[in-house]
Order: sequence, then C-alpha cells, then structure tokens
Amino acid sequence: MKVSQRLVSLDAFRGMTIMFMIIVNTPGTWSHVWGPLRHSEWHGCTPTDLVFPFFLFIVGVAMFFSFRKFDHKLTRPAAFKILKRTALIFLIGLFLNAFPRFDFEHLRIMGVLQRIALAYGMGAFLVLLLGQRGRWMSILVVLLGYWGLMHWLGGSSPYSLEGNLARKIDLAIFGADHVYKGFGVPFDPEGLLSTLPAMINVVLGFLVGRVIYRTKEKTDIILKLIMWGAVTLILGLAWSPFFPINKPIWTSSYVLYTVGIGMILLALFVWLIDKKGWKLWAHPFIVYGMNPLFIYVLAGIFVDIMIVVKIGSGDEPTSLYAWIYQHIFAAIFGNNELGSFLFALTYGLLLWLLGWILYRKKIFIKI
Repeated sequence: MKVSQRLVSLDAFRGMTIMFMIIVNTPGTWSHVWGPLRHSEWHGCTPTDLVFPFFLFIVGVAMFFSFRKFDHKLTRPAAFKILKRTALIFLIGLFLNAFPRFDFEHLRIMGVLQRIALAYGMGAFLVLLLGQRGRWMSILVVLLGYWGLMHWLGGSSPYSLEGNLARKIDLAIFGADHVYKGFGVPFDPEGLLSTLPAMINVVLGFLVGRVIYRTKEKTDIILKLIMWGAVTLILGLAWSPFFPINKPIWTSSYVLYTVGIGMILLALFVWLIDKKGWKLWAHPFIVYGMNPLFIYVLAGIFVDIMIVVKIGSGDEPTSLYAWIYQHIFAAIFGNNELGSFLFALTYGLLLWLLGWILYRKKIFIKI
C-alpha cells in the first residue's frame, strides 16, 4: 500500500478531531451544552475528552511519515524545522489568548495550541534522538515518572483540583494571573508539567506510524491497530484505580486509555477508507484535515470577534455571538441543548465551507 493512499484515512481522522474541537468550543450558550459535548468534571472521560488526545496521537502518526526525508535522524534541517514549527504554533496560541483585548497583565500563557506546540517539539526531538528501544524506555520513564511526581509531591490529595502538583508548578512559574480560571480556581488544564505525558500521545502515535509503514497488507494493519489498541486501552483501565483517568491533569492512565481508543478508531478509518474504498462519507472530514490548524485558528479568531462586537445600546449591550444565538437558534429551536448544539454545528459547517474553498483551490496552509 502506498503511503499517500494510507494517509487518506489519517487526514479524515485528523479532520474529524478538528471539527469536534471546534464544535465543542462553540456552543450557543455554556448554560446548555449537549451531554456528549461536555468534558468530565474531573476524573473520568467523556467522548469530548477524547478529541484533544486523538489530535496529538495523529500528530505523532503523521510525524513518522514527514520525518522519513530525514531518515528519522536529528539532522540540522530537521532540528530547524522542529524549532520553527514549535515556536510558530506556540506564538499563534499566545496571540489567540491575547486577542482582541491584549491585556498582558492577565494573559494566559498556556493553551491548546501551546500544548500542541510543546508536545510536538519535545516528542519530535525525542523520537529522532533515540532508537526504537530508547523510545519505548522514554515512554515508561515519562508515564511512571509523572505518576511518581504527582503522587509523592502532590500532598495529601495529589489528584485533586487544588492539590495537584501540576497546578502548583504553573502557579509558581506563571502566577495566578496568567493561568486558566475556568475551574473556579487558578488551574491550567494545558499546563507545563502535564504537557510531559501529553507528549507521549505524540510519541506513541509516531510508533504507530512506524507499524503502519512497515506493514504491507491493509488487513494486517487493521488487525495490528485493533490488537495493540485493545492492549493499550486495557492497560489504561487497569492503571486507573491507582492513577485515575483524568484529562485536566492528563494522567498516565488517560494517555494509554485515549491512545488505545485512538488506535482502534484509526483501524476503523483504515478499513472503511483504504480497504473498502468507501471515501465519500469521509470527504467532509478530509476537507477539515487538509488545513486543520489554520481552520482551528480562524475559528478562535472569529469567535473572539463575535464576542467583542456589541449590539444594542444601554448599560448591557449584547455580543454579536449571543445575539445570533438568541435571535436565531434559541428563537427557533429553544434556549436548550438542541438550540445550543445547532449553533455550534452551524458554526462548524460554515468553517467547513471555508475549508472546502481552500481544498478546491488546492490551498493547504501548514502551521
């Protein structure tokens, strides 16, 4: 099987994750979010909690193929490419956090794109510096080491919102004014320490890419992905009673659990698209998958603009974002989970239309 054929399923999988990331981030109102689009409150894993680790896993799979031109060795051009892309994605994420008010006194330093940048950068250097045995050893060291750090240095409640070590490190380095406030207390779910296990999603993706490349038959690829996915998933579940599956602190059990499901889902995409040849259903995802980060960045910018633009006069004008939801979606479908979900879905479809225009014109913007 040619590499280009094999990556069609990967593009579709990547596009699906970006589409869901956008839909999850843009409900009509946060007061009414459709159940499957909610994150777990703390421990546990909802379908929404799978999206971000899936993307990092896909980054790793694609990384194997993109680094073939460097023979999977850390050459000077490879190092330059990694550093350039890491810095670019991190700075774009920082810009999104600042836009449109640019309040640097309360600027959140970390974020989704910042985590993608650091996980990609660290993961890329790791897989190019180490041989196959070293890569597997690094996975064990990081996952077990992170567990040990969180357990032994987290205090009496090491896996709690307020007591976890990852939060303490972010507060010490960035200060309370520069971390996420959405949990009721200063805590960043994309913080520094928890980016280490997130990097392992990328590294495991790289190793999966290696398996895919070295396996000639599509059926064998599917069987290997399902087998290793099931093993990894079971390991994550077996670990969870001791180190709970938790997205905000990105626990080691969460890494294995999400990578396991990711492998099984990728096997399904390979079977449907590459083996059976059923590509039409996946075309909308492929459109997203060809310009994933560019569309994600535009989605964030458009939302920020709609929030800052005010409609109406008086002491409490309504943001354009709220006005559209209230006067169109809530008015037609009700101020409920359905109306809120359809707002998010429509926004995702509009961004898909933009992506489709780029796709038709063969414009692929790499970030």
